[in-house]
Amino acid sequence: MELTREKMLALYETMLKIRRFEEKIAEMFAAGSIPGFVHLCVGQEAVAAGVAANLRIDDYIVSTHRGHGHCIAKGADLAKLAAEIFGRKTGYCQGRGGSMHISAMDVGIIGTNGIVGGGFPMATGAAFSALYRGTDQVTVCFFGEGATGQGTFHEAMNLSALWKLPVVFVCERNGWAEFSPFDVHVPVPTVSQRAQAYGIPGVTVDGNDVLAVYEAAGRAVDRARKGDGPTLLECVTHRWRGHYEGDPQRYRPEGDLAASRANDPITRFQAKLVELGHLSAEEDAEIKSRVEKAVEDAISFAQNSPFPAPEEILQGVYA
Repeated sequence: MELTREKMLALYETMLKIRRFEEKIAEMFAAGSIPGFVHLCVGQEAVAAGVAANLRIDDYIVSTHRGHGHCIAKGADLAKLAAEIFGRKTGYCQGRGGSMHISAMDVGIIGTNGIVGGGFPMATGAAFSALYRGTDQVTVCFFGEGATGQGTFHEAMNLSALWKLPVVFVCERNGWAEFSPFDVHVPVPTVSQRAQAYGIPGVTVDGNDVLAVYEAAGRAVDRARKGDGPTLLECVTHRWRGHYEGDPQRYRPEGDLAASRANDPITRFQAKLVELGHLSAEEDAEIKSRVEKAVEDAISFAQNSPFPAPEEILQGVYA
């Protein structure tokens, strides 16, 4: 897809929306307003925005426990997303899925997933369904580097390569598999080189450069849509917050977080837009104001929505 000024500004707004939504969720969780656990993607916004900007509404994504940003980038309604995280009846899954189990089939979100590596079989199945039905839909499977040690990763890569399934495997290499750094659990320098074992393209990009992500993902999506099979795309980024909210992050070396913040994907892209003459101070303020209102409205909707009634507990249960 051609990167017009309008497209670039849309990418910027998506990244800002993800950042502000996650910051607000962190604030509300700390206040005790959200049940369960939440895992936030602050610092990783360029990956979700850059990849999803290449997808159609009828394309699919499969996400992880850190999936709010993917959902937003794919077009999820902010109010219904917030309501689900708050456990309210007006959420995408009537408040039963919460932060880690969000499904929104109206925009192609098959589901976020609390099981590390659990999304690979679902993404492979969705891609096979498109092939079987004769559509040109593409499935994107998001995952972290920690998931590459799971058998499901290798099984999905193998089957997708054999059958040339229309799927793009996107590794958000954010530096940490829960509390473990990359080099203690991955025996190779990059995740992307593992694609060689399956005879498919493996690409590593700067995951904090939204334009680099957009372009690499565009090539991978186009390849899948044409019937040429899967791609393994590794986006090297940084996770600013802990594995979960409340994680003290004592495992992070001194200076690691400061270095991550210095490589802020949003600040970098904002500077690029200004350099290109695509973003004035007034336009920037207008976009930020629009994003702030959208997030505040979504949180207000969630807070004012009812919880599911106890007598509804068996609705939607099939066994």
